[in-house]
Amino acid sequence: MQIKENVKKIFSEIPKNVKVLAATKNQNPEKIKQAVNAGIRVIGENIVQDAEKKFSEFDFEVGKHFIGHLQSNKAKKAVELFDCIQSVDSLKLAGKIDSACSGINKKMPVFIELNLGENQKFGVKKEEILTIAEGISRMNFLELKGLMFIAPFFEQPEKSVPFFSEAGKVFFELKNSFASVEVLSMGMSTDFVFAVKNKSNMIRIGKKIFS
Repeated sequence: MQIKENVKKIFSEIPKNVKVLAATKNQNPEKIKQAVNAGIRVIGENIVQDAEKKFSEFDFEVGKHFIGHLQSNKAKKAVELFDCIQSVDSLKLAGKIDSACSGINKKMPVFIELNLGENQKFGVKKEEILTIAEGISRMNFLELKGLMFIAPFFEQPEKSVPFFSEAGKVFFELKNSFASVEVLSMGMSTDFVFAVKNKSNMIRIGKKIFS
């Protein structure tokens, strides 16, 4: 199945309010361009140095989100390259991003990455989300726009439902406390159907678009 058909199929399976982010790790600019031509408006990259090389070859416009683990020493370059950073997992990192933004006078939308345990390496524990959010809200160049969550992988995707349900609750608690919060970025190729049923309004799709 071609990329255009893949994208069309995904759009047909989700409500109109749900945005599709194409996860473009390991994809070349030509394939990404095909996805953009098919209606994708936002892409996500995991590695700053890979994105820098790839973006330099783009001859098209698309929103660019960083969705991987961001090391503090890569914050400056990430701020230059991306329109949004979805994976803020500490106040220290938020501070580095804010400082980098101040250097080029750029406002940066950010999401907090949620960690619900189950062997997750990165992210903020749900008990600490509001504290981190409060710290971000006091920074001059960051705009807190959402929550990002990566569910554990299960052979049976329906097993992710309790995690998505919990993440949805955390999102609404965050949204009720911070009016700027709009996006719950949750769900990937194997489990996005269940994520959307639990209030995700942005899904991050790689395999289902590019294979």
